[in-house]
Amino acid sequence: MNKHRKTAIVLVLLDAVMLLLIFNVVALGWLRDVIAPGLWITDALSVPLALVITGFHLIDGYKARVDMMSLDYTSEHIIALLSCMVTTLLITFALLPAGYPLQQSRAVIALSFLAYMPISLGYRCLIYATRRKLLKKRALIFIGNASSCEIFAAECARMRFTQPVVYTVLSAEPETDDSKNSIKQTLCRLENRELEVEAIVLRESGQELSPAISQRLVQLYFQGVPTYTLELFHQIYWRKIPLYRLNQTWLFQEGFQIAREPVFERLKRLSDIVLSLVGIIVGAPIFLFACIAIWLDDRGAVFFAQTRIGRNRAPFQLLKFRTMRPNDGSEAYTRAGDARITRVGRMLRASRLDEWPQMINVLRGDMSLIGPRAEWDKLVVSYEEQIPCYHFRHLVKPGITGWAQVNYPYGANLDDTIRKLEYDLYYIRHFSFLLDAAIVLKTVHVMLFGKGR
Repeated sequence: MNKHRKTAIVLVLLDAVMLLLIFNVVALGWLRDVIAPGLWITDALSVPLALVITGFHLIDGYKARVDMMSLDYTSEHIIALLSCMVTTLLITFALLPAGYPLQQSRAVIALSFLAYMPISLGYRCLIYATRRKLLKKRALIFIGNASSCEIFAAECARMRFTQPVVYTVLSAEPETDDSKNSIKQTLCRLENRELEVEAIVLRESGQELSPAISQRLVQLYFQGVPTYTLELFHQIYWRKIPLYRLNQTWLFQEGFQIAREPVFERLKRLSDIVLSLVGIIVGAPIFLFACIAIWLDDRGAVFFAQTRIGRNRAPFQLLKFRTMRPNDGSEAYTRAGDARITRVGRMLRASRLDEWPQMINVLRGDMSLIGPRAEWDKLVVSYEEQIPCYHFRHLVKPGITGWAQVNYPYGANLDDTIRKLEYDLYYIRHFSFLLDAAIVLKTVHVMLFGKGR
């Protein structure tokens, strides 16, 4: 069993034990006149425990690689537990029959979750801090040619990858055993346990490894050293698809349930209809207030419509609240501190409420609640000329929010578009309703903290 899985199991057990303890301590203190002494609540906690484990899974709360001491994770942790608390209350008092033990007090449920927040975050931070000290001693071994080593180093810097990386350069020239950074030298250090290793990453290339080297790598793998291709490493550690692997046959690989199984698409469409209707009805007061505020600000149009590209490259008119003054359309991107943004528009953008009218697009079927960002048709023409396989993102409907939107800030140039495409393609290939739920939680975090533009 690898170290990451052991950490996940330890965290699940800690979550279960601490939830049991906290709920019972709160219940015995709050309902001491109702609950018999020595009687513990156990089976009834299966509902909140299942929700908590699911919630933490959605925010990567069981992944040792996640920085659990960061403010981003802290906010997502709190949002996940608040969501679990609300769902537990709904299930307990609206769905379960009378007599369920937790129905004796709403306060017990609320107080238990509030007490559980700092405790569950506390032991996660402690475990993460301990593991981070250990990880500083364990290196990642990258095997590739000189150019791929440079590219990977730049990507590690951009992704803020803090572990040490040992670059092993494959050369077309025959290697001697004492060649600097040679694969033979690196493997000897691994086999002699002179080097603590996190994983080995192999850059896929036309240059094949010798049978002897391949056999030694296989032996290390069976000894428990995780080994990944570079593409798989991107997907597991950074949850994106590296564009260098894209070609016209990429779509025929495994995955892509949403494209290959009609049932997924139908369920997603049904959920889009229900949730967009609920969003329009519940958000009607905010919708009306925003309309009035926009009009009073500069007496201009309330809505902004623009041609965007949807599924299968079909154009449609996307609706948003107008947040900018009319312009000649010469600038394709919004800049930080853009003078064209109105006072009301700045608030709407920060809270993401400018996207709310897109619920109408979702109801019409132009969009989904979750998917790649719908791009302006003029930009799409340019992107398809400059980015190979850019059109793959049109395999699914665009979304109001998505994996790229919650993992990468607002894109303002071609390089940003390429980076966001890596996340979009990961979503398209690995779509699941759990991934959608994770995006929803992360979107709440983005909206509350006003990240991006």
